[in-house]
Amino acid sequence: MSFGPHKSIPKKEKISVAYIIEKLRERVNVELNVLVAECDNTQRYVTEADLHRPGLALAGFVKLFTHQRIQIIGNTESRYLKNLSVAEQKEAFKNLVQFEIPVLFVTNNNGLPNHLLEMAKEAGIPVYGTPYASTRFLQLLREFLEDQFALQTIVHGSMVDVYGVGILIVGKSGIGKSEVALDLVERGHRLVSDDAVILTKKNNVLMTSATEMNKHFMEIRGLGIIDIMSMFGVRAIRYQKRLEVVLELSLWDEESQNIERTGLNRDTTSVMDIDIPFINLPITPGKNITVIAEVIAMNYLLRHYGYDAAEAFQGKVKKHIAEKKKRRSSAPRRAIDYFEGDVE
Repeated sequence: MSFGPHKSIPKKEKISVAYIIEKLRERVNVELNVLVAECDNTQRYVTEADLHRPGLALAGFVKLFTHQRIQIIGNTESRYLKNLSVAEQKEAFKNLVQFEIPVLFVTNNNGLPNHLLEMAKEAGIPVYGTPYASTRFLQLLREFLEDQFALQTIVHGSMVDVYGVGILIVGKSGIGKSEVALDLVERGHRLVSDDAVILTKKNNVLMTSATEMNKHFMEIRGLGIIDIMSMFGVRAIRYQKRLEVVLELSLWDEESQNIERTGLNRDTTSVMDIDIPFINLPITPGKNITVIAEVIAMNYLLRHYGYDAAEAFQGKVKKHIAEKKKRRSSAPRRAIDYFEGDVE
């Protein structure tokens, strides 16, 4: 099953080297030392999250050199250069600087000889050093870039954290999504976003958040805009949450007779090419949607930890049928000859 369609676009198409350096220092707390200054970092851009170690390029094989990526020089590349003469170092480094490399990072406090830094300066390539080991620095940088270039889309619905389970409530306009979300917040659960929900795809996981405009605000028809954080406190909101269940509210009709009743057939919906558990919940007068949403979250947690109530019930029924057949084949049918008294 599917709701949508969901047109996903990159969060950012390109980011400047200056922005990367600023955020690595500010948000990721990476120590960076400028090895080559006087380069205009604001005009050098990175367009993808993949990184590159230019060992083969230094050795002279540049046919498949992905120069448009951030280049990382670690222990292997540094020791290779140190084993060369000055002339050979310049010739090897020329294989790099002939291309328009966005930025070059040197890890493990390795540094580069001044004559190679001068070549990078002449080519306009900014060079930064860091005490971080290559493996750790690559991990931090890749995580940051994957976040910056992640695919995003916006869906109409209400996103709530219920018992730690991220539930996206969707349905036709006016069906009561915001009212259900408000009731869940009043019962102690946490609002992520109302009306417009941003979905960000990261490592085959969908993270949800609000837009800058609707962050912790909610619209209730007939009442207007309310501020959830001011009204219920900071414990009532979350800035982001993983999407784990899609709950679609629909009006009860004749087709609703065919909706799953046992839970043995688990429906999913494809959101940005990721299958998410999907529940279609028909609405009728008197049905407590809020309590059902809480039960959906608890049932999801039980399944996550290995217990499935539908399968357990099915097993119990099968066992009962098997025992009944066995009794019928071994003894004549007879009525129950004893009832335990009700002494309440």
